[in-house]
Amino acid sequence: MTTHTVDTAQELAAFLRARRERLDPRDFGLAARRQARRTPGLRREEVAELAGVSVDYVVRLEQGRGLRPSSEVVEALARALRLPAAERAYLFDLTRQRPRDPGPPATAAPAPLAGLVTDLSPLPALLLNHRFDILAWNREATRLLLDFATLPPARRNAMWLCLRHPRVRELYVDRDRVLREGVAHLRTAWAAHPQDRALTGLVDELLAADPEFARLWAERDVKVTGRGSKVVRHPDAGRIALDFEVLVPLQDPDQRLLLFRPADPDSRAALERLCGG
Repeated sequence: MTTHTVDTAQELAAFLRARRERLDPRDFGLAARRQARRTPGLRREEVAELAGVSVDYVVRLEQGRGLRPSSEVVEALARALRLPAAERAYLFDLTRQRPRDPGPPATAAPAPLAGLVTDLSPLPALLLNHRFDILAWNREATRLLLDFATLPPARRNAMWLCLRHPRVRELYVDRDRVLREGVAHLRTAWAAHPQDRALTGLVDELLAADPEFARLWAERDVKVTGRGSKVVRHPDAGRIALDFEVLVPLQDPDQRLLLFRPADPDSRAALERLCGG
Protein backbone atom coordinates (compact mmCIF):
# COMPACT_ATOMS: atom_id res chain seq x y z
CA MET A 1 0.00 0.00 0.00
CA THR A 2 1.33 3.43 -0.94
CA THR A 3 0.57 6.40 1.29
CA HIS A 4 0.69 9.84 -0.28
CA THR A 5 1.05 13.08 1.65
CA VAL A 6 -0.89 16.19 0.66
CA ASP A 7 0.80 18.50 -1.84
CA THR A 8 -0.63 21.67 -0.32
CA ALA A 9 0.57 23.92 -3.16
CA GLN A 10 -1.28 21.84 -5.75
CA GLU A 11 -4.37 21.48 -3.58
CA LEU A 12 -4.37 25.24 -2.96
CA ALA A 13 -4.14 25.84 -6.69
CA ALA A 14 -7.01 23.46 -7.47
CA PHE A 15 -9.15 24.83 -4.65
CA LEU A 16 -8.72 28.44 -5.74
CA ARG A 17 -9.55 27.55 -9.36
CA ALA A 18 -12.62 25.57 -8.35
CA ARG A 19 -13.95 28.31 -6.10
CA ARG A 20 -13.27 31.03 -8.69
CA GLU A 21 -15.05 29.06 -11.42
CA ARG A 22 -18.19 28.46 -9.39
CA LEU A 23 -18.88 32.18 -8.89
CA ASP A 24 -21.49 33.97 -10.99
CA PRO A 25 -20.12 37.21 -12.48
CA ARG A 26 -23.61 38.72 -12.30
CA ASP A 27 -23.41 38.60 -8.50
CA PHE A 28 -20.48 41.01 -8.74
CA GLY A 29 -22.01 43.32 -11.35
CA LEU A 30 -19.48 42.16 -13.93
CA ALA A 31 -21.71 40.74 -16.68
CA ALA A 32 -22.34 44.06 -18.36
CA ARG A 33 -18.72 45.07 -18.23
CA ARG A 34 -17.34 41.89 -19.76
CA GLN A 35 -19.65 40.02 -22.09
CA ALA A 36 -17.48 37.39 -23.80
CA ARG A 37 -16.80 34.55 -21.35
CA ARG A 38 -15.58 31.23 -22.63
CA THR A 39 -15.22 29.67 -19.16
CA PRO A 40 -17.51 29.72 -16.13
CA GLY A 41 -16.95 31.90 -13.09
CA LEU A 42 -14.76 34.92 -12.53
CA ARG A 43 -11.59 35.62 -14.44
CA ARG A 44 -8.28 35.69 -12.62
CA GLU A 45 -7.96 39.43 -13.12
CA GLU A 46 -11.37 39.93 -11.54
CA VAL A 47 -10.40 37.91 -8.46
CA ALA A 48 -7.14 39.85 -8.28
CA GLU A 49 -9.03 43.15 -8.42
CA LEU A 50 -11.50 42.07 -5.72
CA ALA A 51 -8.69 40.81 -3.46
CA GLY A 52 -6.36 43.76 -4.05
CA VAL A 53 -3.46 41.65 -5.36
CA SER A 54 -1.74 41.44 -8.71
CA VAL A 55 -3.03 39.23 -11.52
CA ASP A 56 0.40 37.59 -11.73
CA TYR A 57 0.15 36.61 -8.07
CA VAL A 58 -3.22 34.90 -8.62
CA VAL A 59 -1.82 33.12 -11.69
CA ARG A 60 1.16 31.80 -9.74
CA LEU A 61 -1.08 30.62 -6.89
CA GLU A 62 -3.33 28.76 -9.33
CA GLN A 63 -0.30 27.19 -10.97
CA GLY A 64 0.86 25.73 -7.66
CA ARG A 65 4.25 27.42 -7.64
CA GLY A 66 4.71 26.97 -3.89
CA LEU A 67 3.89 30.52 -2.81
CA ARG A 68 2.93 31.05 0.81
CA PRO A 69 0.57 34.01 0.99
CA SER A 70 0.35 36.07 4.16
CA SER A 71 -2.70 35.86 6.42
CA GLU A 72 -3.82 39.25 5.05
CA VAL A 73 -3.74 37.95 1.47
CA VAL A 74 -5.53 34.74 2.47
CA GLU A 75 -8.23 36.80 4.17
CA ALA A 76 -8.59 38.99 1.07
CA LEU A 77 -8.89 35.94 -1.20
CA ALA A 78 -11.50 34.40 1.11
CA ARG A 79 -13.56 37.58 0.91
CA ALA A 80 -13.13 37.89 -2.84
CA LEU A 81 -14.23 34.29 -3.38
CA ARG A 82 -17.06 34.65 -0.84
CA LEU A 83 -16.01 31.55 1.03
CA PRO A 84 -18.29 30.31 3.82
CA ALA A 85 -16.75 29.65 7.24
CA ALA A 86 -15.71 26.02 6.64
CA GLU A 87 -14.06 26.79 3.28
CA ARG A 88 -12.36 29.86 4.73
CA ALA A 89 -10.86 27.69 7.47
CA TYR A 90 -9.77 25.15 4.85
CA LEU A 91 -8.02 27.89 2.86
CA PHE A 92 -6.14 29.01 5.97
CA ASP A 93 -5.14 25.40 6.70
CA LEU A 94 -3.76 24.94 3.18
CA THR A 95 -1.66 28.10 3.48
CA ARG A 96 -0.50 27.25 7.03
CA GLN A 97 -1.78 30.55 8.32
CA ARG A 98 -3.86 31.35 11.37
CA PRO A 99 -7.22 32.89 10.50
CA ARG A 100 -8.11 36.26 11.90
CA ASP A 101 -10.90 36.58 14.43
CA PRO A 102 -13.97 35.71 12.33
CA GLY A 103 -16.20 38.17 14.17
CA PRO A 104 -17.73 39.08 17.50
CA PRO A 105 -18.64 36.27 19.90
CA ALA A 106 -22.21 35.20 20.36
CA THR A 107 -24.07 37.01 23.14
CA ALA A 108 -27.09 34.70 23.01
CA ALA A 109 -27.35 30.93 22.76
CA PRO A 110 -28.52 29.51 19.41
CA ALA A 111 -31.85 27.77 19.95
CA PRO A 112 -30.53 24.26 19.13
CA LEU A 113 -27.71 24.59 21.65
CA ALA A 114 -29.97 26.08 24.31
CA GLY A 115 -32.29 23.11 23.82
CA LEU A 116 -29.38 20.70 24.07
CA VAL A 117 -28.29 22.23 27.39
CA THR A 118 -31.80 21.65 28.74
CA ASP A 119 -31.93 18.10 27.39
CA LEU A 120 -28.65 17.18 29.08
CA SER A 121 -30.44 16.98 32.43
CA PRO A 122 -29.83 15.44 34.91
CA LEU A 123 -26.22 16.45 34.25
CA PRO A 124 -25.49 20.10 35.11
CA ALA A 125 -24.57 21.90 31.88
CA LEU A 126 -23.60 25.41 30.75
CA LEU A 127 -23.02 27.05 27.38
CA LEU A 128 -20.30 29.72 27.29
CA ASN A 129 -18.59 31.83 24.65
CA HIS A 130 -14.83 32.37 24.40
CA ARG A 131 -14.81 35.13 27.01
CA PHE A 132 -16.70 32.87 29.46
CA ASP A 133 -20.03 34.68 29.24
CA ILE A 134 -22.69 32.19 30.33
CA LEU A 135 -25.26 31.99 27.52
CA ALA A 136 -27.43 29.07 28.63
CA TRP A 137 -27.81 26.73 31.59
CA ASN A 138 -30.10 24.01 32.83
CA ARG A 139 -31.95 23.53 36.10
CA GLU A 140 -29.25 21.30 37.56
CA ALA A 141 -26.58 23.95 36.92
CA THR A 142 -28.59 26.52 38.87
CA ARG A 143 -28.96 24.11 41.81
CA LEU A 144 -25.27 23.27 41.78
CA LEU A 145 -23.77 26.69 41.13
CA LEU A 146 -26.08 29.70 41.04
CA ASP A 147 -29.39 30.86 39.60
CA PHE A 148 -27.93 32.84 36.71
CA ALA A 149 -31.33 34.27 35.80
CA THR A 150 -31.16 36.45 38.93
CA LEU A 151 -28.02 38.21 37.63
CA PRO A 152 -27.82 41.08 35.14
CA PRO A 153 -26.59 39.75 31.76
CA ALA A 154 -23.33 41.68 32.13
CA ARG A 155 -22.54 39.70 35.29
CA ARG A 156 -23.20 36.27 33.82
CA ASN A 157 -19.50 35.67 33.31
CA ALA A 158 -17.77 32.67 34.86
CA MET A 159 -14.50 34.51 35.52
CA TRP A 160 -16.17 37.53 37.11
CA LEU A 161 -18.37 35.30 39.27
CA CYS A 162 -15.43 33.22 40.50
CA LEU A 163 -13.62 36.38 41.56
CA ARG A 164 -16.36 38.75 42.68
CA HIS A 165 -19.57 36.91 43.59
CA PRO A 166 -19.66 36.09 47.35
CA ARG A 167 -21.26 32.65 46.97
CA VAL A 168 -19.17 31.50 44.02
CA ARG A 169 -15.97 32.74 45.65
CA GLU A 170 -16.52 30.22 48.46
CA LEU A 171 -17.84 27.37 46.31
CA TYR A 172 -14.67 25.59 45.19
CA VAL A 173 -12.60 23.61 47.69
CA ASP A 174 -9.43 24.03 45.61
CA ARG A 175 -10.19 27.63 44.71
CA ASP A 176 -6.56 28.60 44.05
CA ARG A 177 -6.16 25.95 41.33
CA VAL A 178 -9.56 26.70 39.77
CA LEU A 179 -8.82 30.41 39.68
CA ARG A 180 -5.30 29.96 38.31
CA GLU A 181 -6.58 27.74 35.50
CA GLY A 182 -9.42 30.14 34.76
CA VAL A 183 -7.08 33.12 34.42
CA ALA A 184 -4.78 31.09 32.15
CA HIS A 185 -7.77 30.17 29.96
CA LEU A 186 -8.88 33.80 29.83
CA ARG A 187 -5.41 34.95 28.76
CA THR A 188 -5.43 32.37 25.95
CA ALA A 189 -8.78 33.70 24.71
CA TRP A 190 -7.60 37.30 25.09
CA ALA A 191 -4.57 36.64 22.84
CA ALA A 192 -6.69 34.80 20.26
CA HIS A 193 -9.28 37.62 20.06
CA PRO A 194 -7.32 40.88 20.26
CA GLN A 195 -10.16 42.87 18.64
CA ASP A 196 -12.75 41.82 21.23
CA ARG A 197 -13.28 45.06 23.15
CA ALA A 198 -15.70 43.49 25.61
CA LEU A 199 -13.08 40.90 26.57
CA THR A 200 -10.39 43.56 26.91
CA GLY A 201 -12.80 45.59 29.03
CA LEU A 202 -13.42 42.61 31.30
CA VAL A 203 -9.69 42.09 31.78
CA ASP A 204 -9.16 45.80 32.52
CA GLU A 205 -12.03 45.79 35.02
CA LEU A 206 -10.68 42.78 36.88
CA LEU A 207 -7.13 44.12 36.88
CA ALA A 208 -8.36 47.33 38.53
CA ALA A 209 -10.75 45.69 41.00
CA ASP A 210 -9.15 42.42 42.06
CA PRO A 211 -5.54 42.10 43.33
CA GLU A 212 -5.73 38.30 43.12
CA PHE A 213 -6.59 38.45 39.43
CA ALA A 214 -3.88 41.06 38.81
CA ARG A 215 -1.27 38.84 40.45
CA LEU A 216 -2.20 35.78 38.39
CA TRP A 217 -2.55 37.77 35.17
CA ALA A 218 0.99 39.10 35.60
CA GLU A 219 2.33 35.52 35.62
CA ARG A 220 1.26 35.16 31.96
CA ASP A 221 0.26 31.52 32.23
CA VAL A 222 -1.73 30.18 29.27
CA LYS A 223 -3.75 26.99 29.19
CA VAL A 224 -6.62 25.24 27.46
CA THR A 225 -8.22 22.40 29.42
CA GLY A 226 -10.88 20.24 27.83
CA ARG A 227 -11.51 18.03 30.85
CA GLY A 228 -10.67 17.87 34.50
CA SER A 229 -12.09 17.76 38.01
CA LYS A 230 -13.42 20.17 40.61
CA VAL A 231 -14.70 19.78 44.14
CA VAL A 232 -17.43 22.10 45.39
CA ARG A 233 -18.51 22.77 48.94
CA HIS A 234 -22.24 23.30 48.49
CA PRO A 235 -24.10 25.09 51.34
CA ASP A 236 -27.02 22.63 51.16
CA ALA A 237 -25.53 19.39 49.80
CA GLY A 238 -22.01 19.44 51.25
CA ARG A 239 -18.96 18.18 49.39
CA ILE A 240 -19.53 17.19 45.73
CA ALA A 241 -16.63 15.94 43.57
CA LEU A 242 -17.18 16.58 39.87
CA ASP A 243 -15.54 15.63 36.61
CA PHE A 244 -16.07 18.09 33.79
CA GLU A 245 -15.83 17.93 30.01
CA VAL A 246 -15.73 20.83 27.54
CA LEU A 247 -17.17 20.23 24.06
CA VAL A 248 -16.97 22.60 21.06
CA PRO A 249 -19.91 22.58 18.61
CA LEU A 250 -18.72 22.39 15.00
CA GLN A 251 -21.41 24.81 13.84
CA ASP A 252 -20.58 27.34 16.58
CA PRO A 253 -16.85 26.94 17.35
CA ASP A 254 -16.75 30.12 19.43
CA GLN A 255 -18.95 28.44 22.03
CA ARG A 256 -18.18 25.87 24.71
CA LEU A 257 -20.52 23.26 26.16
CA LEU A 258 -19.48 22.53 29.75
CA LEU A 259 -20.79 19.31 31.33
CA PHE A 260 -20.40 18.18 34.94
CA ARG A 261 -20.60 14.56 36.12
CA PRO A 262 -20.38 13.27 39.69
CA ALA A 263 -16.96 11.72 40.28
CA ASP A 264 -17.94 9.13 42.90
CA PRO A 265 -21.04 7.45 44.38
CA ASP A 266 -21.29 9.84 47.34
CA SER A 267 -21.15 12.84 45.02
CA ARG A 268 -23.77 11.28 42.75
CA ALA A 269 -26.09 10.81 45.71
CA ALA A 270 -25.50 14.38 46.90
CA LEU A 271 -26.18 15.78 43.44
CA GLU A 272 -29.37 13.75 43.12
CA ARG A 273 -30.59 15.03 46.50
CA LEU A 274 -29.72 18.60 45.54
CA CYS A 275 -31.51 18.45 42.20
CA GLY A 276 -34.47 16.47 43.45
CA GLY A 277 -33.64 13.45 41.23
